[in-house]
Amino acid sequence: MAFWVTTFLLLLSFTISVACNEELKAVQTARFGLLQGGRWARSSLRLHGLNLVDSGYVGEALGDCVKLYEESESRLTRLLSGETRNCDDARTWLSSALASHRTCLDGLEGKGMAEAPMARNLTVWLSEALALYAKYKEPDTDAEKVQPTLKPSQNEVMLAEWSPKTSKADIVVAKDGSGNHMTINEAVAALTRMVHKRTRRVVVYVKSGIYNEKVEIGKNLNNVMFVGDGVDKTIITADRNVHDGATTPSSATFGVSGDGFWAKDITFENRAGPHKHQAVAMRVSSDLSVFYRCSFKGYQDTLYVHSNRQFFRDCHVYGTIDFIFGNAAVVFQNCDIYVRKPMKRQSNMITAQGRDIPEEPTGISVQGSRVLSSPEFTTVKGSFKSFLGRPWKRYSRTVFLETDLDGLIDPRGWTEWSGNYGLSTLYYGEYNNSGGGASTKERVKWPGFHVLNGAEDAMPFTVSRFIQGEKWIPASGVPFSPGI
Repeated sequence: MAFWVTTFLLLLSFTISVACNEELKAVQTARFGLLQGGRWARSSLRLHGLNLVDSGYVGEALGDCVKLYEESESRLTRLLSGETRNCDDARTWLSSALASHRTCLDGLEGKGMAEAPMARNLTVWLSEALALYAKYKEPDTDAEKVQPTLKPSQNEVMLAEWSPKTSKADIVVAKDGSGNHMTINEAVAALTRMVHKRTRRVVVYVKSGIYNEKVEIGKNLNNVMFVGDGVDKTIITADRNVHDGATTPSSATFGVSGDGFWAKDITFENRAGPHKHQAVAMRVSSDLSVFYRCSFKGYQDTLYVHSNRQFFRDCHVYGTIDFIFGNAAVVFQNCDIYVRKPMKRQSNMITAQGRDIPEEPTGISVQGSRVLSSPEFTTVKGSFKSFLGRPWKRYSRTVFLETDLDGLIDPRGWTEWSGNYGLSTLYYGEYNNSGGGASTKERVKWPGFHVLNGAEDAMPFTVSRFIQGEKWIPASGVPFSPGI
């Protein structure tokens, strides 16, 4: 019996590999479009006499496009190289490329710039490639399919176990001069110089202090681990925002593109305030990234879960409008989500998920967590409405599973983005183990709203099924629940 089971799984795996190989031509076409997009963005920068660090909004929008297309092209190159034959990887990376393309177009549109000549073609090529790969499903029993992050060697400590008292970091950042560097950006520069020399995960320990810096972990800085001395002890903060000329992506205090990023015991903050509107504290497009016991503080657009697979455990997220947003496949477990006081005549929206087409394997899943009032909101919460989310893109997908809403959420649960936009194509769901979503009788009656009746309905949005987390989170040592 075991022989036939093994044979069946091998044949199924081979069939999927061949099927995926048949779709590589579509990936090649999409990669060509990304290369075109990158060339167009660079030439436009030169045409406008700008550069990647230009302070003007036009320069920042085009600079975003250059970086986003480069990141996406790099992932599709990996896919074409045969580094992975995994269809989950393919769907994730193609979706990430589509999200990056859309981010570029949104930034250009915000400035009133004409879109790139190849923009519509690239949207079609990426969508077609995604649709082809969406026909195939990986066998759940193959634990080696997802490309793993670097596993700890015998002399390395997992993220969950790392302690400044018992563990050793490769790089130490300290404002008092007791480390290798006094700023985080100096440490990132050192990381960049050693990128081709290392064979294992690099640990950066950031000691207690307030670091007024804007930080970028680029696409070539894979398998990096940042650890601090604790939430509100190690604080990375800045105040860039869209109101003052940044784009939404470039407003991020801390941006991560390199895959396999881990972080623990750090507060990431954008202190611009609610009157500055979009102001990102953390932007993440790192695939297979893990955040443990971290805090993210801002108001509008606090945490930009841009793309790829992400996991947040025991974290705090503070904000007002769309403060968890993006198009990643992301799961939040045992997290505290704090609603803050918005400006007058505003409402709070926790999520704004950005799935553009139904073939994307993306969405926001909040599981076993808590929605709470921040201290300044507690006394005024009756004066403002708070919602679980709204549809940023047409196929927006968000679920709240076994999460305590603490009476904060408006009985309707969810709110519109603009009129009827996305209401028939979105997927919003709620589940608790006593049967269905909380107060669902008064919930919106949109076609896309679902009461998840039972664990079977909720399972597709769990760590095991949604982000294939059982195959890569254990390397970090971070606790997690694979299912319901």
